This record gives sequence, structure tokens and C-alpha cells, in this order.
Amino acid sequence: MGLRLEDIELIKRLKYMYCRGIDSCDIELLESLMTDDMSVDYIGGSYRFQANGKQDVLAAIKAAFHSEFVSCHTVHHPIIDVHDDDTADGHWTLTDYNINLGDLRLTQGCSFYVDRYVRQHGRWLIRRSTYSRLYEEVRTLNERPNLTAHLLGQKKQG
Repeated sequence: MGLRLEDIELIKRLKYMYCRGIDSCDIELLESLMTDDMSVDYIGGSYRFQANGKQDVLAAIKAAFHSEFVSCHTVHHPIIDVHDDDTADGHWTLTDYNINLGDLRLTQGCSFYVDRYVRQHGRWLIRRSTYSRLYEEVRTLNERPNLTAHLLGQKKQG
């Protein structure tokens, strides 16, 4: 079996940067990681998040990850298949923790990602990202958490 280890490591880095971009709502970073025809379809127990085209995906992320939102997404257990010089698929396990401070709703759970990657101009990019929940817990907090740090809370919206 000939593994393309350099490509696999570059795709891992791409996915890790994507999660960092999501949690920090770094639109510039996220834009650099996506193809123009990027699409997402994230199916949760209490929501479905869909968008097509890089600009629509970015707009949806910007609307969802705002100053009243706390977010942490980690991915692990990658299974990456590089099909040729320019296409690959990735399967990941996601663990996430999110608090909407506006309605004090906490959502946490685990999902299975399935992604499609393409190499354009020498760089691996995300073309399609999907997930479905393994489990999801949603509950309302009794009070606003005492956050001593909150990155999105420091970001200016607009």
C-alpha cells in the first residue's frame, strides 16, 4: 500500500486550520481554505446547516459564530484517502461544545465528518464538508457562564 504521507499531513493541517477558523470566526483564513464551489451540509439533532458556494458558506459561518457565541470544535481519528494528485476524501470524528449566550443554550456532541478535498494551484482545499451526528445534547443553562476568556466576544462584528 503506497500512502501519500505528505498529502495526508497537508490535508490534516487543512482540516485543523478549518476548525480553528470556525471557532475564531476568522473569515479570511476560512476563505483561503475553500474552493469557490465549496458546500457544507451539517446535520445535527436540532438543526441542519447547509450552504453552497464559498461566499454563502462564509456568510452563514459569520452569522452563526458571533460575539454571543462560544465555540470549540476538535477533530480526530482521521481516515484520509488520496485518490490521485488532485483529489482526496477524509473521514473525521468531531467533538464540539457550543454555547449561545443569547438564549443560554449549550450544545455538545460528536459527529462523523466526510469531506472532499481537491488540490488547486498546488494547495489542498476543501470542496465539500458534511457531517451527521453520532450524538447531540442540547440543554438550557440556568445562568450565563462566568467566562474569564471568550475570543468571539472580543471580535468586532461587521
